[in-house]
Amino acid sequence: MKHYFSRRIRTVLIIAVLLAVVLAVVSGVTGKNYPAMVVQGVMTPLRAAVSRMRDQAEQLYSYMFKYEALAAENAMLKEQLAQMEDDARKADSVSRENDRLRSLVALKDTHEDYVLVDAYVIAWESSDWNNTITVNRGSAGGIDTGMCAITANGQVVGLVTEVGSNYAVITTLLDSSLEISASIASSGHNGMVQGNHIVGNENLLRMDYLPSSAIIRNNEQVVTSGSTLYPRDLILGYIVDAGFNDTGVAKYAILEPAADIDTLEQVFILTSYNIG
Repeated sequence: MKHYFSRRIRTVLIIAVLLAVVLAVVSGVTGKNYPAMVVQGVMTPLRAAVSRMRDQAEQLYSYMFKYEALAAENAMLKEQLAQMEDDARKADSVSRENDRLRSLVALKDTHEDYVLVDAYVIAWESSDWNNTITVNRGSAGGIDTGMCAITANGQVVGLVTEVGSNYAVITTLLDSSLEISASIASSGHNGMVQGNHIVGNENLLRMDYLPSSAIIRNNEQVVTSGSTLYPRDLILGYIVDAGFNDTGVAKYAILEPAADIDTLEQVFILTSYNIG
C-alpha cells in the first residue's frame, strides 16, 4: 500500500511538471501566459462569488440600518401622536370646564343667594336600586349631609348622604330612595319624583300623584317645587311618557333626567340658599 501511494504521488508530480513545461513552452511560442490564464479561469468564479457575498452583506447592512432608522422614527411618531392626543384631551377638558364656569356664572347671576362648593366626581356606584357618586370634597370643604348637589346649569344631581373629611357620597336622583317634591313648569301640577328602576328604564325617573285631569305633554320641563332640601325651580328632567296609575285615579309621568349622571365630571354642592 505504501509503495502504491508513492507511485501515485510520483505520477502526479511528473504530470504536474510536464504540464508546467508544456504550458511554459506554449506560452513562449504563442506569447500568452497560459498559467496566468488558468489561474484567472479558476479565480474568476471565486471573485464573482466573493463579489456576490459582498453585495449581499452591503444590502443586509443597508436594510438593518434602514430598519433601525424606521423603528426610531416610528417610536418618535408614536410619542408625538400620544402627546397630541393628550393635548387634545386636556384642551377638551379645559373647554368643558370653561363651559361649566360660564353656566355657573349665569346661575349665580340668577340666584345670588346660592352659596356653592365645587367638587369633582371620583367614583360611581350603581346597583338594582341604588345609585351614588363620590366626590373629592368633604367636611373640610364645608360639605354636610342633606345638602343638594347640582350641575352648573341648575340641574339636580342628588343629595349628600355621607361625608368624610375629604370626600362626600351623593345619592343621585336615580336612586329609588330619594323622593323630591316637584311640579310641571308649564302647568304647575305637583307630584313626587323618584328613581324609576323599572327594567329597561333604569335611567329614567317617575313622577307620581299627578291629578287625573292634568294634560301632560312630552318634553315638558319638571322642576323642584321647593323644600328645606331643594330650592325652587331646579331642573329635574323632561317628560317622555305619561299614563294612569294602577288605581286609575291619578296620573304619572316618566322623565328623562336633565343631568347626565353617568358622564358627570364636576358637581356643585349647594351649601346655603334662601328658602322661599
